[in-house]
Amino acid sequence: MPAQPKATLEKILELLGIPATVEEHTMEDSILLDVKTEDSGRLIGRQGQTLSDLQYLTNRILFQQDKNAPKITVDVAGYRFQQRDALIKRAKEAAEKVRRWGDVVELEPLNAFDRRIVHAAIKDDPDIETHSVEAEGTDKKVVLLRPKR
Repeated sequence: MPAQPKATLEKILELLGIPATVEEHTMEDSILLDVKTEDSGRLIGRQGQTLSDLQYLTNRILFQQDKNAPKITVDVAGYRFQQRDALIKRAKEAAEKVRRWGDVVELEPLNAFDRRIVHAAIKDDPDIETHSVEAEGTDKKVVLLRPKR
C-alpha cells in the first residue's frame, strides 16, 4: 500500500486532539507537510522538540507502510524555515570569526538535521572546514569550524 503522508499526519493530529489542517508540498526528494493550527506553540514544543518528534513518528509510520516512502518534513507556522535561516546565519558568523582570528569555533550541540544544515552552509567556503564531534553528556554533537589546512 503506498504511503499517504498527509492523511497519516492528519490522523496523528486528530488522535492527539489538535485541530489542524495539513497542506502537502512536493519538494525535490521529499515532501513538506505544513500544519496550520491555532495551537502552533504546543505542536512546536520547547526548542522544536515536539515538532521533531512528530516528524519522526510520521516518517516511521510511513516507512512501515511503504519502504520506498519519501522523507517527510513537518513544519508548523514556518518554524523550520525560521530556525534554518537563523542557524545558517550563526554558521556564517562563526565562519567569519574563524577567518578573522584563525581559531577553532564551536557551535552549540545540534541534532543531525541541524548539523547537516551547518555543513551544507559552509561546504563551499574555500577557507573553512567543518567537523562534528561528540558533545559531553548529550546525544547531540557539536560542529567545529576551523581553517582549512
